[in-house]
Amino acid sequence: MARGADDTQNVSQSSEGVEDTEPKMPFMARFSFGFGAVSTAVKNAAFGYLLLYYNQVVGIPAVIVSSAIAATLIIDALVDPVIGRWSDITRSRLGRRHPFILGSAIPTGLFFILLWFPPGGLTDLQTGIWIFVVASLTRVAVSAYDIPSTAMVPELTRDYAERTKLFSLRFWFGYVGTFAFVAFSLSFFFVETPEFPVGQLNPDGYVKFAFAGGFAMMFAILACGFGTLGQVKRMRQADAPAESPMGLAGHLSEVFLAFGHRSFLAIFGFGVLKFTAIGMAGAMAIYFNTYIFGLSAQQIALLAFEAVTAATLAAPLAPIFSRKFGKRPTAMLAAMIGVLINALPLVLVYFDLFFPKGDPMLVPTLLALGTVSGAFIAISLINTSSMLADVVEDYAAKSGKHLSGVFFSASSFMQQCSAALGMLAAGLILTWSSFPEKANPANVTRDMELSLLVHYVPTILTLWLFGCLFLLFYDIDQAKHRSNIGKLRALEAEDNARQLQDAGIPPSTF
Repeated sequence: MARGADDTQNVSQSSEGVEDTEPKMPFMARFSFGFGAVSTAVKNAAFGYLLLYYNQVVGIPAVIVSSAIAATLIIDALVDPVIGRWSDITRSRLGRRHPFILGSAIPTGLFFILLWFPPGGLTDLQTGIWIFVVASLTRVAVSAYDIPSTAMVPELTRDYAERTKLFSLRFWFGYVGTFAFVAFSLSFFFVETPEFPVGQLNPDGYVKFAFAGGFAMMFAILACGFGTLGQVKRMRQADAPAESPMGLAGHLSEVFLAFGHRSFLAIFGFGVLKFTAIGMAGAMAIYFNTYIFGLSAQQIALLAFEAVTAATLAAPLAPIFSRKFGKRPTAMLAAMIGVLINALPLVLVYFDLFFPKGDPMLVPTLLALGTVSGAFIAISLINTSSMLADVVEDYAAKSGKHLSGVFFSASSFMQQCSAALGMLAAGLILTWSSFPEKANPANVTRDMELSLLVHYVPTILTLWLFGCLFLLFYDIDQAKHRSNIGKLRALEAEDNARQLQDAGIPPSTF
């Protein structure tokens, strides 16, 4: 026991250098992990078009579409923690995360494709039920991939800064995937015809859109799963099952205990509000580009390039800012700067101070502002994701339990909000603004435009502001993280020593 105490003291004293001994991930494993974000990016980008498709192409009232998608949050709230906890305790030759990752690929693609093909002859309400059922299945399949894949991060590296870099890579691929899918779809699927002079309102384009998205998601998930499979041997595996298996009540108790962690609740509160804001912005962007700025499908495709430039700026800057200012201040400040710049064109339109429709400076200005605002928002998202990985160790250092899957199920839930609560907010804004279904852009009046803006801008700013205030309760900095790593190393050393002692190996040999 004295040896164990000495080990604890030595590990704690050397915790400052703990991160220097971390083995680096191979390039292909890092690439594959990052590339997997393309799947979630395609889903999020496509769900941004779901309201437009069912509201303006199919002709279903916005409040029914948005309510149906928002109702899937009930399914998320029930299923996501189960998936996270299930992946924490799974034992297999593929580890505890990869069975979920690889098994989710085909269902994700199939349910996503099915979502865009409602049966004919349904009433508006029946169509809403269809959207709810198939969107729920899609989101469960996405969660089965997204939760275990992001839960791998604390197991792939313990380095405080390396985690931010890993999430930077993942976000970069997510943004590039968004651009590639949206730009390609707008350029080649949503073709303008005499019957449909606005390409994004052409129903034929959504058939190709659905199949392309489904196959892209399947490919990205499989690439992530097989590309990181070689890392299973270095990842923390599930603890051996107890002689008396924990019942359902025990599992639920652990989930609720995790949700009582202060810093986790701070990230969770911020995440729900920020992803609601992002989801609302994504759903409304196509309305603003089509009806307020009067852009063609090709011009909107060009604007999608801002995702690439924003991510390329954010990926290297996020780790630099987090080292210089800390993760929490960076996340808060970058978020507010980003959303203010993002709302600027709409505020100027409201006061009739922005470029009019058709002005040659309109698209370049929107692209420049979108790049800068997107970069700041991405920096905020990268840092909060890295902060969540640090929460996993903080909880483990205090409780001795590694519940990475449980914590990252919350991350998945937060991101799913971008397609649910955000969609509900967008539907409510369209309803309160009395914006018509199947609207002809030529018939949209100035009053309609102003009504959209006056409901949208205050809502988006309020969501981000209150979200940032939640982060004031986050209390893990780099020093505390290093202390937690030292404690965990000491606990692991004691556990290994105890196992060797139980096996009858004399202390002098270990």
